[in-house]
Amino acid sequence: MLRVLAVDDEKPLLEELLYLLRSDPRVVSAEGASDATGALRRITRALETGPDGPDGIDVVFLDIHMAGLTGLDIARLLAGFARPPLVVFVTAHEGFAVQAFDLKAVDYVLKPVRPERLAEAVRRACDQLTRTAARPAEPGGGPPAPAAPARHGAGAGPAPAGSTADRAADRGAEIAVELGGVTRFVPVADIAYVEAQGDYARLHTDAGSHLVRIPLSTLEERWAERGFVRIHRRHLVALGRIEELRLDSGTTSVRVGSAELQVSRRHARQLRDLLMRRATG
Repeated sequence: MLRVLAVDDEKPLLEELLYLLRSDPRVVSAEGASDATGALRRITRALETGPDGPDGIDVVFLDIHMAGLTGLDIARLLAGFARPPLVVFVTAHEGFAVQAFDLKAVDYVLKPVRPERLAEAVRRACDQLTRTAARPAEPGGGPPAPAAPARHGAGAGPAPAGSTADRAADRGAEIAVELGGVTRFVPVADIAYVEAQGDYARLHTDAGSHLVRIPLSTLEERWAERGFVRIHRRHLVALGRIEELRLDSGTTSVRVGSAELQVSRRHARQLRDLLMRRATG
């Protein structure tokens, strides 16, 4: 059973979030804070009494854009404590997902909040707390060791390079994607194309997308034998998923599902040759 604090400086949205949380049978209590100051005051009380104390909080549902400190600022402060509550971000903005998962967020829920999506965030929080409770403490009373990634769950959070998830990512036919400590293995065959996002790569499948902290150049090298070809500095495409090659006024593009992707001049001839070879067997 979860004890929850919801933080949002827009009162109607906070009330709606609290209503949905209190309707979930896995939530034993849900309090609200309408600004960062009130949230920090309540969290401080919870930290002072400890997670097992009467004022303990298991999960904080945080808006990102607020006056004064942002939700990301609050999460950074919490990260400095030995046993902080879990964090779920609830926001109208997609652009902060990378920072959110760097801060070990359990989930990243977009507004307007759908009840079934919020229920999934609650489930993930429950699963994480269960794993933490079952984890043996380090000798000498130190903090528990990190849990091994579980092979279940879903989402689009980044898996840090060099982590267990990243080492598992090159195990062959699957790549590991991580969300709030839960690792899911996505078949490489399900990936239609990959989009570079700085040091990250976004994997696009028919069911959605996943963000991993692996450079596009690394995936290009790993998956060359699996039929992935570079068509642009930003895109790597599964050759077998290209449905159309389009030439228009000297520019080349390909259609992959509903996406139309530009092909750079540098890669256009090689791509045409590969597609011709594929068409002729």
